[in-house]
Amino acid sequence: MVTLQGMIEDLKKKLDPATVGMFACHNGVVRATSRSGAPAEALDIDKDQEAWDRVLADVRSRPGIAAVEAYLFTGRRRLGEDLLLVVVAGDIRENVFPVLEETVNRLKKEAVKKREHLT
Repeated sequence: MVTLQGMIEDLKKKLDPATVGMFACHNGVVRATSRSGAPAEALDIDKDQEAWDRVLADVRSRPGIAAVEAYLFTGRRRLGEDLLLVVVAGDIRENVFPVLEETVNRLKKEAVKKREHLT
């Protein structure tokens, strides 16, 4: 099973510690309501692999960024289950935090396909 901690440990083994001063993470989960407030029970999740790869290649090229890794749990996901894990490794928070936010927003907008199951 993929976890944020596992992703961080893998990056620590691969990256030069001289280039990394922090890891910032996102762990998106299925919530009980849609954005409009309607009760929800599950999501069906898939991704556009080409868009996914394009977004990651772009954000990995930013100044101060040593690595960006993301994992999407696909298929039927129920309340409380993990959906999207993102780890950004970089030099300083002024470089890392904006890339984390951009990566999450762009992956969700450009690459993640979801269908809500409302109650």
